[in-house]
Amino acid sequence: MRTAMIERKTAETQIRLTLTLEGGEARIDTGIGFLDHMLTLFARHGGFGLDLVCHGDIEVDDHHSAEDIGIALGQAFREALGDKRGITRYGDMTLPMDEVLMLCAVDISGRSCLGFGVEMPQAKVGTFDTELVKEFFLAFVRTAGVTLHFHEFSGENTHHVIEAMFKSFGRVMAQACRIQPGREDQVPSTKGLL
Repeated sequence: MRTAMIERKTAETQIRLTLTLEGGEARIDTGIGFLDHMLTLFARHGGFGLDLVCHGDIEVDDHHSAEDIGIALGQAFREALGDKRGITRYGDMTLPMDEVLMLCAVDISGRSCLGFGVEMPQAKVGTFDTELVKEFFLAFVRTAGVTLHFHEFSGENTHHVIEAMFKSFGRVMAQACRIQPGREDQVPSTKGLL
């Protein structure tokens, strides 16, 4: 079982996160209802076990919690994947979500890059600031060491746009983390290192 447990404590947030790549339950409590919903979708569609509790300064706003959860999740993937021996490395899909058509692609390369070709029609979904979606993913790629791209072909409803992002993110991470039969001892790079 590839798993990682991360604890992150700052003056702004306290996070406890356990990630199991081979599956398990999703128990998410960030104090931010919309982000709980998105991370539950991510775990379910990726087939990941994710146990996450965050106590953040949401009386200020949701920024510190969203960013620090992205940092912790990135650290968890990096730790759970170890030397990345045997992984598929790449994943991609185009996901339809009602009127939204979202492309998501990942390379577990050791290089941090976010391509964010997404327009948010509204600045908020409920009380959640939609600009924090990009902050979450920036924090994730920086600590996970992955290249992640989103490209929105169509979309009108902001909730649907973000939901399509998190669903596709879960599915492409599952593809990329999958162990390739017969290649369990190989690092998927001509460099021999990721």
